[in-house]
Amino acid sequence: MDFLEQLATAGAVLALLGVTLWWLRRRGVAVRWSPRRPAARKLEHLERLPLAPHHTLHLIRLGETALLVASTPSGCALLESRPCREIEGPEVSQ
Repeated sequence: MDFLEQLATAGAVLALLGVTLWWLRRRGVAVRWSPRRPAARKLEHLERLPLAPHHTLHLIRLGETALLVASTPSGCALLESRPCREIEGPEVSQ
């Protein structure tokens, strides 16, 4: 009998939470979460080049600018900054 009381109590708590969420959504306080991607991301990791176990180069797009960042155990350093159109242009074959 004790198990049934615990099960009924847990069910009542879940039902109360569901009713509260429904009420908050109707009032516009709680909105539905959807896993949509943002329309335009401001920051994007384009490429990574490992040089050694703890040394890496990262190519990052920040708006319309491409950043080359070096990552080491002692920190990060900006190596170069260029407009993205120079980086994302057509490949030149040699």
